[in-house]
Amino acid sequence: MRPDRRQLFTGSAAAVAFAGLARNVKAQAAPAGETYINDVHGYGPLMADPDKLLDLPEGFTYEIVSQSGDTMDDGLFVPGQPDGMGCFPLDGTRVALVCNHELKGSSALHRNLGPGGFHQQRIGLLDASKGYDTYKDGRALPGGTTTLIYDLATRRKVSQHLSLAGTSTNCCGGHTPWGSWLTCEETTETPATRDVTKPHGFVFEVPATATGLVDPVPLKAMGRFDHEAVCIDPRTGIVYETEDQGDGLFYRFIPKTPGKLIEGGRLQAMAFKDKPRADTRNWDSAEWAVRDWREVVWIDMDDVESPNDDLRLRGHASGAALVARGEGIFWGDNELYMTATSGGPLKRGQIMRYIPSPDEGQAGETSRPGRIQLFTESTDLRTMNMADNICIAPWGHLIVCEDNYSSDIRNHLKGVTPDGQVYAIGRNVFAGNSEFAGAVFSPDGEVLFVNIMYPGITLAIRGPWSSVRT
Repeated sequence: MRPDRRQLFTGSAAAVAFAGLARNVKAQAAPAGETYINDVHGYGPLMADPDKLLDLPEGFTYEIVSQSGDTMDDGLFVPGQPDGMGCFPLDGTRVALVCNHELKGSSALHRNLGPGGFHQQRIGLLDASKGYDTYKDGRALPGGTTTLIYDLATRRKVSQHLSLAGTSTNCCGGHTPWGSWLTCEETTETPATRDVTKPHGFVFEVPATATGLVDPVPLKAMGRFDHEAVCIDPRTGIVYETEDQGDGLFYRFIPKTPGKLIEGGRLQAMAFKDKPRADTRNWDSAEWAVRDWREVVWIDMDDVESPNDDLRLRGHASGAALVARGEGIFWGDNELYMTATSGGPLKRGQIMRYIPSPDEGQAGETSRPGRIQLFTESTDLRTMNMADNICIAPWGHLIVCEDNYSSDIRNHLKGVTPDGQVYAIGRNVFAGNSEFAGAVFSPDGEVLFVNIMYPGITLAIRGPWSSVRT
């Protein structure tokens, strides 16, 4: 069902609605009113949506499966700012969508977009003692996750509830091989500087099968910083973490016991083997070019709870490489891809590819190091404009969510082929030009779920996925 635009501006929803690689890839997608550059066909040109929400190629459809401001089964409102999301198989044709809500504890506006409602009229339904943190008045912080059970066969929402409460700025995260979602706080708020009672900047684990609020245990050994996303190598259990800072780092966490992150482990930051303190951003000078590979080493980090919020500064001083706003990351076929949202000379995005060592995390990796590649880099705002969340499609292409708030160039869902060609899948034409986030496929590969942060909706996109042409 497509939205009645009047519904987006009434009732509780109003609180939310107002709130081998190409060196120079060419643009497929263009803003509304401009001519397409059809060097890469993809699924063909995007067709205008009569409801002015999401333009898709011919033959594709979308439906809204969740909207901020709706009432959930626990009586709370669906929070605003839906961001990173994981999709997990359950019994039969049901899946669980565990969704982050990027609501910052210190923001008065975001407090009003939380599960209690714009006027906090339902906050009493939330037991603050079951959340990680509260404001100094005792009410739970607005961030966290929701879990939505969806039936792929009937195309209906079965249930939805708040599954993690009292956290702040839950941006992205990543799914685990053992069936849980790791949700990441993109903030380092503390009681000394904000109206909170605990330090923030941690990762929390949410089992996909949880039927209520989970115990909010921060995985402190994974570091305290502006977390964005994580992915896990299922062969080793090593967790790779991105940091959304212009001078951020790329981390890995080697758990003491794979699959049991709560037991702790070792946090390290990536450095180029032949050049300590390298700068991957290509801002002022070109450190590397598209197609280039670099061998890496990993630097042990200490004092990882970082009370002074200086983990990245200490890491870089010790030799770690700078990354321009590391955001989306996703595990593929024995390799991972990650975005650097403001990387490149235009500061409009890079995508990197990392292949771990055959001895990743072990002594043997010294002689057989992992390698990282600059996979793509934006040379045209229409090609790629601030790549954020990513996932890998069943047919092996990257699906990229754009996150720019330009008044001229609309945010798109983009596809990227293995040889670096870019094509358009969808275009946000709703007022505000908000970012796409949380793109993830259903286990059967038939449905692409994705969020549009404003007005706060989760979409299910279906179409002839196998017909892609490059």
